[in-house]
Amino acid sequence: MTPTTAFPLPDPALAELLTARLAVVEERLRDAVAHADVLADATARHLVNAGGKRLRPLLTLLAAQLGDGQRPEVLDAAVVVELTHLATLYHDDVMDSAPLRRGAPAAHEVWGNSVAILTGDLLFARASSVVAGLGPEAVRLQAATFERLCLGQLHETVGPQDGEDPVGHYLQVLSDKTGSLIATSARFGAMFAGCPPEILRTVTGYGEKVGVAFQLADDVIDLSADGARTGKTPGTDLRERVPTMPVLLLRARVAGDAASEADRALLTQLDSDLSDDAALSRAVSALRAHPVVAQTRELAVTWAQDAVAELRPLPAGPARDALVAFADALVDRAS
Repeated sequence: MTPTTAFPLPDPALAELLTARLAVVEERLRDAVAHADVLADATARHLVNAGGKRLRPLLTLLAAQLGDGQRPEVLDAAVVVELTHLATLYHDDVMDSAPLRRGAPAAHEVWGNSVAILTGDLLFARASSVVAGLGPEAVRLQAATFERLCLGQLHETVGPQDGEDPVGHYLQVLSDKTGSLIATSARFGAMFAGCPPEILRTVTGYGEKVGVAFQLADDVIDLSADGARTGKTPGTDLRERVPTMPVLLLRARVAGDAASEADRALLTQLDSDLSDDAALSRAVSALRAHPVVAQTRELAVTWAQDAVAELRPLPAGPARDALVAFADALVDRAS
């Protein structure tokens, strides 16, 4: 998608500029995943061809408008963050047993788990190759981000430790799994546009918070949106027992003194066998109607507002306005 359709920007001239720059990134992204090996070429292109919002490279291009956004390194950085994101999707879909991704069968459904995991590794390798051309600082930042992505997945997989607040644990998982790469996307853009350190710190803080807001909004969308629109099967996280904020908030209610019988009955339903499609559909419908979903959306809005607050030190202008609009659009979306 282009910036003007996926995330409307308030300045038409800036939207037109970023649309053109994003088209160049798309070309380079397709070149970056091309492979001489026939199988590797097919598997690596699978998710690229399925499309997507390209919000991470868009954010890189947008943050670069705070400096010299026309520098060629900005485009390479945008390719790096999207390659990294795509690589994680191959791995995530295997771990979550997700049947669909962006409206297409997940790679592991087509080629099996091992091929999907190895394809993710190939894309990480391609991202590493591109980032190596951007210099040691970029390589260090990419490595630190990769480490956080792995830690986030690890902590999501094992769950909170004894005595650890499950909601706080989940928010840290979101910061690592989603916020870290979105923060790096913004930092790369500003960094390769020649922005000073204070602006790098500002957009990094913004990206971290907006990433958490984005994922909390996804928790709502997973329950409330049409699967045909999102390209993902509703309730996949419920079926695979992957924790999401609505379920964690419901568990917190049941563990407290104010839980109703309806709360307890719903939690029992969610903890039952959801392998049957009809049972999963009933569970999704029941959870969708519960107040914890609205509470999750309120949390997403709060995190987006906190992200916007990080932008106060930036000078007024189209780039700052666009970053504000970007944060609002991430939580006010249907897919």
